[in-house]
Amino acid sequence: MGYAPLDVSDLAEIERGLLELWRSEQLFHRALEATRGGRPFVFYEGPPTANGRPGIHHVFARTVKDLICRYHTMLGESVTRIAGWDTHGLPVEIEVEKELKISGKADIEALGVAEFNRRCKESVFRYKGEWESLSERIGYWLDYDRPYVTYTNEYMESVWWLLQQLSHKGLLY
Repeated sequence: MGYAPLDVSDLAEIERGLLELWRSEQLFHRALEATRGGRPFVFYEGPPTANGRPGIHHVFARTVKDLICRYHTMLGESVTRIAGWDTHGLPVEIEVEKELKISGKADIEALGVAEFNRRCKESVFRYKGEWESLSERIGYWLDYDRPYVTYTNEYMESVWWLLQQLSHKGLLY
């Protein structure tokens, strides 16, 4: 007894069918429910910057990350998969400066720091939909309903708190 041969003449249609099956069967949520009582394994994604499009190297990295989570799920552990968005840093600022055709501190101050920050905040989720679509297409399961976002006060306060704890324990040098 074996499987019937698969007609691969239309791979895009096969992909659409699989995605619809995964959605209709709610595989991600069913896996979460099936292991809810298991030992906790929490996975916080090292977040991408969603102001840039995902590339093939992201597919590789996400495949490895997903393997770890699926392994722990198969062990019966309750795997919490928290999505994240990196919204800080030079890539965001450089992209906005290019869009505005400005460069450097003086130009930013002339525009207004608040306006520059607003534009940066706008840009950080420009390709969020593409990231989520890619993740779904490769079967990379994350909870996008409650992601951590690095520009929120809660996130920044948690990082400062953690650094303080490490410092008090003499673990920073």
